[in-house]
Amino acid sequence: MTDRIFEAVQRHPFAEGLTPEHCATLAALARQTSFAKDEIIFREGDPKHEFFLLLTGRAALEMVVQGRTLRVHTLEAGDELGWSAVLMGGGKRFQARALEPIEALAFDGYKLLDTCRADTGFGYKIMHRLLGVVSERLQAARRVSDRHDVGHDAALLERADQLLFELQAADHRDHRALRRLVAGG
Repeated sequence: MTDRIFEAVQRHPFAEGLTPEHCATLAALARQTSFAKDEIIFREGDPKHEFFLLLTGRAALEMVVQGRTLRVHTLEAGDELGWSAVLMGGGKRFQARALEPIEALAFDGYKLLDTCRADTGFGYKIMHRLLGVVSERLQAARRVSDRHDVGHDAALLERADQLLFELQAADHRDHRALRRLVAGG
């Protein structure tokens, strides 16, 4: 861990309220990374296991339906990207694309989850924050139907419903996992 990474973690809104020790734990797991404008960070379904804290730049969360790419949410510096790497253990739920050059901190989702399990105080705080991210993304997915009038496009409506179902199921599983983590098991 470098001082620069530790300082970036401490300044990031995701770390607000973490102790210096928890920031150091998070920083020890981080590596710096960057993405060029229009670079695909990951595609929906990709088995990538990275979670990111965005330091600079903006990214689009998108879903692709019948060859149409729809923006679900726009993320910017101070946001988090790739929560499913930590909470779901499966493929990505959206496509992410850099709208401008991005600097970020990247975390291996498996290592972050293992650290959360080993240090339950740290784990509780990280899981609590990640559940907030899931909730925000769920609300963004719900707004897609209003912005894109999916009521008139059966394929898009079906895809949006599937995504909402997956996010709600993940939120429910994650609450159970958080309770187990807090209970020490």
